[in-house]
Amino acid sequence: MNNFEFYAPTRIVFGKDSECQVGSLLKEHGATKVLLHFGGQSAEKSGLLGRVRQSLKDSNVDFVELGGVVPNPRLSLAHKGIELCKAEGVDFILSVGGGSVIDSSKAIGWGLCYDGDVWDIYTGVGTCHTCVPQACILTLAAAGSEMSNGSVITKEEGMLKRSYSDDSCRLKFSILNPELTYTLPEYQTSCGIVDIIMHTMERYFTTDEPMMMTDAISEGIIRNVMANGAILMKDPTNYNARGEIMWSGSLSHNDLTGLGVGSDWSTHEMEHELSGLFDVAHGAGLAAIWGSWARFVYDAKPERFETFAKNVFGLTGDNLVIRGIEAMEAFFHSVNMPISIPELLGRPVTEAELDELARKCAYGGRSIGGFKSLPESSMRAIYAMANK
Repeated sequence: MNNFEFYAPTRIVFGKDSECQVGSLLKEHGATKVLLHFGGQSAEKSGLLGRVRQSLKDSNVDFVELGGVVPNPRLSLAHKGIELCKAEGVDFILSVGGGSVIDSSKAIGWGLCYDGDVWDIYTGVGTCHTCVPQACILTLAAAGSEMSNGSVITKEEGMLKRSYSDDSCRLKFSILNPELTYTLPEYQTSCGIVDIIMHTMERYFTTDEPMMMTDAISEGIIRNVMANGAILMKDPTNYNARGEIMWSGSLSHNDLTGLGVGSDWSTHEMEHELSGLFDVAHGAGLAAIWGSWARFVYDAKPERFETFAKNVFGLTGDNLVIRGIEAMEAFFHSVNMPISIPELLGRPVTEAELDELARKCAYGGRSIGGFKSLPESSMRAIYAMANK
């Protein structure tokens, strides 16, 4: 058990119609001019944005709007948001959407406080420890950004996808109404399910001595998401199942599942290059390469994979490592997620593309991974395994 600190200051407002409280909550936090940040037309068509605008007006909270966030949110829109907020005197940012919108909002919030191009902090050129206050109304259970201290942004030039983490961006409050996820396409629901599971497993697979309480929480989250994910494949408007997955998503990425243990993040790092280069959905990309990562690294501590097979899937007997990996892949298939790059893209990638993926992931000559250190040659080997 390692020393740890746990900091999760975000207030969660959970339940039906909770989005209607947003105006009064913003008022409590002293917001006077809010950036209402969102994605495409779904929030407008569903009436959600209309309810949000009315709540802000009822509370006498002034606001400006910026839509257009896409999956794998773009740096150019963050730049646009920074300039808009400066011109309008924005002092609070409200995200209405999923992880992509929240990540874009965090980039804008940092950019307003950083003396330079916000991209600097994503590439390690600079750091930023202050951020314009943030809140969200969550419409997709997946990224866990509503309680995390991180953000991922894609720079269009070169399609470079990079992350940055700092506690300054943690949201003041997050509104979670499971009903707002009813109309999600099945594919987006499934991608979210994978992302939640992967946020948990990135912390679970460590060579450090396990912490029983943390393990129990992590294993419980994974089992819970799988069980309720199966329900949603048949009944997408099941409120309890939506709620279980939404709350699991928040818990999976607020650092609770990593207390007292290490972490890995190789699958996330490698997927960032997949979605950066091919603009695929993050959750689907994670599912496509996790099994290959697992087969490549398990020899660093096979007993960890055996524990996973026993405690998550209830497996007994011989060959638990491979059977546990295969059980996880079978679940991914059960929610119509790919378990290889050809399934993800509809084709294998070329040798040149494999080289590019590995090269970009190893930028600056770095290795990745906490379970097993992976230099560029190992990254390429995993991409190649996933390409079959």
